[in-house]
Amino acid sequence: MHLMRGIIFHILFSLITLSVIAQEQFVEKPAKFITRFPFKQLTGGVILIKARINNLPDSLNFILDTGSGGISLDTTTCEELKIPHSPSGRTINGIAGIKEVDFARNNDLVLPGLRVKGLDFYVNDYEILTHVYGEKIDGIIGYSFFSKYIVKANFDSTTIEVYEPGSIRYPKGGYLLRPLFTALPIQPLRIKDIRTVTANFYVDTGAGLSFLLSKDFADDSAFILKKRIQVPVEAQGLGGKKRMMITIIKELKIGPYIFRRVPTHIMDDEYNATSYPYIGGLIGNDILRRFNMIFNYQKREIHLLPNSHFRETFDYSYTGMSVFNIEGSIFIDDIIPGSPADKAGFKTDDIIMAVNNNFSNDINQYKNLLQSAGEHVKVLITRNNLPMIINLKVGKIF
Repeated sequence: MHLMRGIIFHILFSLITLSVIAQEQFVEKPAKFITRFPFKQLTGGVILIKARINNLPDSLNFILDTGSGGISLDTTTCEELKIPHSPSGRTINGIAGIKEVDFARNNDLVLPGLRVKGLDFYVNDYEILTHVYGEKIDGIIGYSFFSKYIVKANFDSTTIEVYEPGSIRYPKGGYLLRPLFTALPIQPLRIKDIRTVTANFYVDTGAGLSFLLSKDFADDSAFILKKRIQVPVEAQGLGGKKRMMITIIKELKIGPYIFRRVPTHIMDDEYNATSYPYIGGLIGNDILRRFNMIFNYQKREIHLLPNSHFRETFDYSYTGMSVFNIEGSIFIDDIIPGSPADKAGFKTDDIIMAVNNNFSNDINQYKNLLQSAGEHVKVLITRNNLPMIINLKVGKIF
């Protein structure tokens, strides 16, 4: 009897021991917090952060852009700071063309509380972005940075947090995307208008718009209602200016989150910047800013948590003119024939002095005031050095 009990005890002890051993495993170290710093939102929610290069004292402006496959510096910034660069033999593909670029090799990116060493910056001309945003754009931070860290972007507090790679607990109440990755995250989205389709789209925090389709994708998928109104607009990005059409689609779904009546740009993508037919276009930051986001490139994960901006209405306004900040003056350019701006009497090279008694000379404030769809706006301009007031009824894209 004692022998039988001993055998049973030995078997039970062995099973417990095996169970404990089976639960032993190597555990990844927790992601270690490195730094936190503020960011500024530009038009469309685009993220602007401050950083330095090497040991130079100048504080520079960089766009934080998941749609960039590297990291880059503006041509004039390189010249002003005397940062050496040389031909790379490589090209980049933007919305308005293909360009050969130089490389400025082995430079450090210095963020508040973090130095990222030994980066190769490609060199490109960002003058058009400087004019669009009214802020000097010195460069773009993309994959070369995101691939090294876990990056949290909080649009409620307008702060960035950076962590060393490791295990991380994502906040409750959100959703974990598992995008495909090249150097850029690619997420399947369900989109709906006259019919429903699912396709892959770039996740692009550097795009100050809601949603963009290549015209080839829009035509081939035939999911947009044929009688849906489309109006021409001009967009600006890598390579310069590009005329596009803008409309709305009934529905866009990312993860479990559904957005309705989404403003949608349609681009005749002659340089195939969107990589059609593999990719249909991109989802931009006017949707992405509605989430607090965690980018975990090493795990190929992006976490979305709806924030206080989640239910904000989209911008449906339409003026048919572009506004640029050139050497401190706010110029009107590229007026589309038949648009509200054309009918109101604006001319190319008119200079905006005030909008609705706002004399701030701040291009972002003026753009916000011109986004009041259906409302009448008073615009004080100068033309040939003479002041004029123009009454503009802001149109809608539907």
